[in-house]
Amino acid sequence: MSDNEVQYASVVFKKKRSARAKEEEEVVYDDVRPSQTARETTVTKGLLSDKEAKRRRLYQKLFYCFGILYVILVMAFIGVSVYCKFFVSLDKRDKHELKQLKDNQTFLLDEIYNMTNLNNKISSDFKTLAQNFTSCKKKSSQFNIQVQNLTQQQNNLTAEISQVKKNNHDLQTKMKTLREEIKTCEKQKLSQVLQIIDQYCPKENNVRRCSSCPNGWIHSQSSCYAVNNPEPSNQKTWEEAREDCIRKGSNLTIVGNEIEKTFVVESSWKDKEGKMKGFWIGLRVEGGKWKWMDGSDLTNQAWINQQPATDGQCVTSLQNREWTSVSCTKRNGWICEKKALSV
Repeated sequence: MSDNEVQYASVVFKKKRSARAKEEEEVVYDDVRPSQTARETTVTKGLLSDKEAKRRRLYQKLFYCFGILYVILVMAFIGVSVYCKFFVSLDKRDKHELKQLKDNQTFLLDEIYNMTNLNNKISSDFKTLAQNFTSCKKKSSQFNIQVQNLTQQQNNLTAEISQVKKNNHDLQTKMKTLREEIKTCEKQKLSQVLQIIDQYCPKENNVRRCSSCPNGWIHSQSSCYAVNNPEPSNQKTWEEAREDCIRKGSNLTIVGNEIEKTFVVESSWKDKEGKMKGFWIGLRVEGGKWKWMDGSDLTNQAWINQQPATDGQCVTSLQNREWTSVSCTKRNGWICEKKALSV
């Protein structure tokens, strides 16, 4: 073969070309052909070789196609095998995992059921504890209130005990004072009793002779009377006269009937010199009314000759004269009265 044929063959068998590449190849081929005569000669001579080359190319293409197809089939077989094995193993593993998941689900459902029961129990227990706590809180509050009340009561009792102790001490002091006063009163009473005894039962030659009235007193009906007619300098107001009678264990005279009134008037001596203006008796004005020393009202208004009852006025008695209303601050004699003894 010539150099041109070798170049042509190389161009044809080098690789598969497209239609556009074939055209470009023809253009190049035309460019490299030296002349039309040479081309025809070459075609004639290489006609057999071109068919053989096409056949070879066809065989090569078929070989390549079968090879590629074989490789594809092998790869497909391998892929299917791997895929089947993978999915079989994956299916087994999924079944195992599914079973495990179901077991886990069952276990979890059981756990959820148990946890629900436990939660309900805890909720119930918590509710019970809350109620107990509330009850305990209320009881604690009540207990605190009771403690406070008891503490307050204790403080009050302590204060009361202290006050009682103080009162007890004061009572003991007062009792002691009262005992001393009682002793003093007993001594005074004893002294008064002795004086009364001496008054009513004076001793004569170591022999006591008792009478209804003390020595110096006048006995009339059931009373004893002491007529006090001192000098004008020793005369007293109505209140002073009353106090003197009280010191003697008596009071100003209270007249209860006409007999006693007559006795009182006759005992109200009138001195010759006229120094005695009258004798105080136990009748005076209180609240616009004539009242006796015992609080009783004067029933016979004629005894004072219808004189008006004016506060600050007291009554005097004088022999041969009606009772007279004069100021209680005037100074006069006075007549004391007390009960007579039954002898």
